[in-house]
Amino acid sequence: MTGFPRDFVWGAATSSYQIEGAAQEGGRSPSIWDAFTRRPDAVERRHHGDVACDHYHRFREDVGLFREIGLQAYRFSVAWPRVLPDGTGAVSQAGLDFYSRLVDALLEAGIRPMATLFHWDLPLVLHRRGGWQDRASAEWFAEYAALMARTLGDRVQDWMTINEPQVLINKGYVEGSFAPGERQDRAASLHASHNLLRAHGRAVQAIRAESKPGTRVGWAPVCITHAPFDPSSPADVEAARRTMFEPDLGKGEWSLWNNSWWMDPVMTGAYPDVFDSLGADAPQIVDGDMGLIHQPLDFVGINIYHCERIRATPSGGAEVVPLRPGEGMTLMGWDITPEALYWGPKFLHEKYGTPMFITENGMACHDWVSVDGEVHDPSRIDFITRYLTQLRQAVSEGLPVQGYLYWSALDNFEWERGYAQRFGLIHVDFETQVRTLKDSAKWYRELIRTGGETLPSEPSRL
Repeated sequence: MTGFPRDFVWGAATSSYQIEGAAQEGGRSPSIWDAFTRRPDAVERRHHGDVACDHYHRFREDVGLFREIGLQAYRFSVAWPRVLPDGTGAVSQAGLDFYSRLVDALLEAGIRPMATLFHWDLPLVLHRRGGWQDRASAEWFAEYAALMARTLGDRVQDWMTINEPQVLINKGYVEGSFAPGERQDRAASLHASHNLLRAHGRAVQAIRAESKPGTRVGWAPVCITHAPFDPSSPADVEAARRTMFEPDLGKGEWSLWNNSWWMDPVMTGAYPDVFDSLGADAPQIVDGDMGLIHQPLDFVGINIYHCERIRATPSGGAEVVPLRPGEGMTLMGWDITPEALYWGPKFLHEKYGTPMFITENGMACHDWVSVDGEVHDPSRIDFITRYLTQLRQAVSEGLPVQGYLYWSALDNFEWERGYAQRFGLIHVDFETQVRTLKDSAKWYRELIRTGGETLPSEPSRL
């Protein structure tokens, strides 16, 4: 008994700017990432996504490798500026044709396409018109969503509107370390977040209006996960549950790195109580906004890489317990905390009750082609094993997690880290574009074939 049902979906994920390349082909216009990567010192070694994995030209080869691995599903994102070069209005047929060919190739390979509309590559022309600060952005996004649903909705059943809105706003518009590289004040960032949520709601409406019956719609926020330091302690469990939905744990100032600000409006139709304390900085809510945001969803995609371990204090508070000296970390510097894939889905389901997909989980590590021509990545295999044994426990307890999509199918452009971080199951030589299945890809193939039976019988914790 593996704990994973027969219809559990095994797959992998990517995003458009990180793999496609062909930045100036087929009518594609610049995105905010094209502009951001041209800033001196914005990205390590001044890397950019002009070519990336050249997936635009090599997608058939890549789909063949996905089939070789045995992927049952593949999550990709559409590049908005590739299909609507002006952000709205005139359509690039070449861009639409690319995604249509990609979907056809996936279906021919027996792989379920799962499409994400927005993975951060906003058309630069729309940014210059105000971007997410403009209330019209929700209508821009709805026009784009309707176009893609009309184009692919006869073949794509699973849609996600927006990927990781927390990352987009915090790193792109507050910290300035991601495109578009702005440092907005609290009022401006909250206003942008509200419009982004409105855009999500309008996109859900547009997809449903343009797609055939049976279409499934969700979105993919990052799950900022807390887990009890001592799972046997009811006090630690309650502290982790409570703080996972508090906006400001440990930050000392306003931050949008939280779950409730984003999930509560989408799932319940209301902002969390902290809204009342924002004063003049609070976004202006027009009649109908909250109902627009609160569209019925078929699933929530959650991206989970690690968690903070929380311990209850004698005074009834909570504290973050740091990793032990020398405890495992990925090349990104992220904690290796496998229990995140148990407690994250558990706490989210307790609060919101919606079916879930793990839409991203993975690790960056030191990968290179060895002298034997293979790519040996035992640490990645160990990482996935540890995390999936925890997810199996969650599923075996009845949590409605419907699938797992490893991040990433391919080594790719890793945002401000350029090509220094490799997350892929498939190694990519970014000069020659030669692909090599890593040991982890071959291991994952056997895991998929057996429906998870190759995992060890007991969950693990570092």
